[in-house]
Amino acid sequence: MILKSLKKEGITTITYYNKGLLKTCKGSMHKLNLNDQTLSLKDENQNIFSIRLSGIKEIY
Repeated sequence: MILKSLKKEGITTITYYNKGLLKTCKGSMHKLNLNDQTLSLKDENQNIFSIRLSGIKEIY
């Protein structure tokens, strides 16, 4: 279900947990690493954020 949501093109907003805090990140998918179970998003400033798949709460 998560991977199907990541398939879409354009800007994606992800709500996720990081160290017990709920955070939101907006950007386009940069890289999906299934071995490490991480997702990398690139925002409009070209910053890359790494998110663990287990911490993802919602994708829209």
